[in-house]
Formats: sequence, structure tokens, C-alpha cells
Amino acid sequence: MATIEEILQVEAIETDIFRGPAFPSHLQRTFGGQVAGQALMSATRTVPDDFAVHSLHGYFLRPGNPDIPAVFLVDRIRDGRSFTTRRVTGIQKGEAIFTMSASFHVRTDHGIQHQDRMPPAPAPDGLPDRMTDLPEEAKAVFKEWKNFDIRVVPRELLTTSDYFAAQQRVWFRYRHRLPDDQVFHVGTLAYMSDMTLLGSSKVPHPGVEPQAASLDHAMWFMRPFRADEWLLYDQTSPSADAGRALTQGRIFDRAGRMVAAVTQEGLSRTGRDLPADQHARRDR
Repeated sequence: MATIEEILQVEAIETDIFRGPAFPSHLQRTFGGQVAGQALMSATRTVPDDFAVHSLHGYFLRPGNPDIPAVFLVDRIRDGRSFTTRRVTGIQKGEAIFTMSASFHVRTDHGIQHQDRMPPAPAPDGLPDRMTDLPEEAKAVFKEWKNFDIRVVPRELLTTSDYFAAQQRVWFRYRHRLPDDQVFHVGTLAYMSDMTLLGSSKVPHPGVEPQAASLDHAMWFMRPFRADEWLLYDQTSPSADAGRALTQGRIFDRAGRMVAAVTQEGLSRTGRDLPADQHARRDR
């Protein structure tokens, strides 16, 4: 399997035009986190080093073909003293498959500070590795993520609230040491953030396997972190209706610092025949 450094290593082929590499995949469609990560890295390549991404908003427009590279066109929307904005369009075979707006904030600003407390969760070291505790027929998507250590907190060990319709917590990290450059960790977390989040919408519906695909994805980055160290992904799904599910996630490091937040809406359609790979991107 490709390393995350290889996945995120976009190639500049012209001014503000980049190519994201393709790699052999177990999925029928390109994993959404890969497209989002490559789009973010393309935008980052056009921004001065004294700015860091603080938010992104992306839409998955068409299923990506995992066998061919994607080209990313970067529009320089604004260059300001404190904030810089980029718009990125991912293209395959002349058609847009993904669009993203990303905002970058100068690193030297200061202001008020507060955050929610990290919810309780058992330590990841004592939880089963997702790659080893699943039956073979359920491992297709996790083979795609073999370089990531993913450990879902069992339901019986989860402290829940009666005010939330669906809750799930997942520890995850990249298995191998990453470069110290924070850009790699941000890009890696953008890739990782698409993992397991839509699954939180299925928690109240055991035994139901809806047609699932990410529709849009938003992230906010609050504090520096390392994606090769354990992060707790606290996930909820506030609502699902009309074939769509809204999911939200807060990401904490082991010290309890909230490092990022995620909101994603996904397809959760029932009543249609599903292909073998239920995690693939599909025509909608």
C-alpha cells in the first residue's frame, strides 16, 4: 500500500495546477479522504509558509476513478494580511469530481482560549486493532487503510448522553513516523477524517446497511498535533432523514487538547441494491 507521504505528494505541472497520484486500491471509487487530502495539499503549495490552514469545506461531486490521477486547479481567491483563501477543483477526464474552499490564517495571531473537555474513553492500547478483529468479508475498506491504526471503542465501554441520537468514539493514528512538518500532519488528518465518521449514523440502526457515500465535508483546525500519535475521534450523528445523514466529530489528542472539528453529510439511502463495496463512491 502507498504511504501517506506518497499519497499527499502532489506534483506541480503548471502554475496553480497540480496532479495527485493514483495507487492500486481495494475500492471501486477513490476514497474521499484521498481526494480531500490531495486538494488541500495543492492549495497549501500556493500559500506562504507563515499561513496555516484553519478550515476547509468540500463537496464530492462525482465518484473518482482510483486507477487514474486527479488534476487539481487552484484559484487564488484572496491574499490578505491575516487570511488567505483558495478554491480547488479536482478533475478527472475533464469532469469535476470534487471542489473545496480552504482558508489559511497567519500563524502569529493571538486571542481568547477555551475548549470543551475531552469525553471519557478507554485507552487505545487495550482495544482491538480494527485490522485484526473483523471477519475477512468486512475488511475490504480497512485493507485500504492498513497503514492506519483504527480502534473503535466498544459500545459497552462508551459513556453516552441521552441527549444525542447516535454516538461513537474511535481512536486512530498513522502507524509510521511522519515528518515533523505540520503540513504533513494536517494533510494526513484531512485524509483520516473521512474514516468511520459516516458509520456513526448507523449506530441506532443495527443490521441496516444503507447505501453510503460522503456528500460534503468540512473541517476546522484549532491546534497543532501529530497524526502519528493517538487521536480520539468523538463522533455523533444529530439527524438522518430523506436518505441523508448528518455527522459531526471532534478530534482530541491524548493530552485532551481539541485539535480539530469535522462536519460531514453523507448518503444513507435504503431500498436499493448495493454493490459489493458498500464504502465506494457512487453515482447519485
